[in-house]
Amino acid sequence: MRYRLTFAAGLAVGYVLGTRAGREQYEKIKKSARELAQNPAVRNTAESAAQQSRDLAGRAYHSVSGKVGERVPDSVADRMRAVRARSNGRTGTDDWGSGTT
Repeated sequence: MRYRLTFAAGLAVGYVLGTRAGREQYEKIKKSARELAQNPAVRNTAESAAQQSRDLAGRAYHSVSGKVGERVPDSVADRMRAVRARSNGRTGTDDWGSGTT
């Protein structure tokens, strides 16, 4: 219940501050966020972090699967095989069609 109240309070404060700032300030913030997201350095860093997390997840899977063996439910094993097959077929582009440099 405490988290719901905190969320509601944050939502109310955000609404009040947002309405006071007005549409122009909102557009400025939106433009800045878009520019940041399209910055090549930010995109490269995000893609690098995503690739490292995929590699780490793969290594963790192999480590855990060796220790767990046949005790993994079939649904989990099927899902992991699908994820592995999808990641092995990567062609140098991400889900949005942009290059991974």
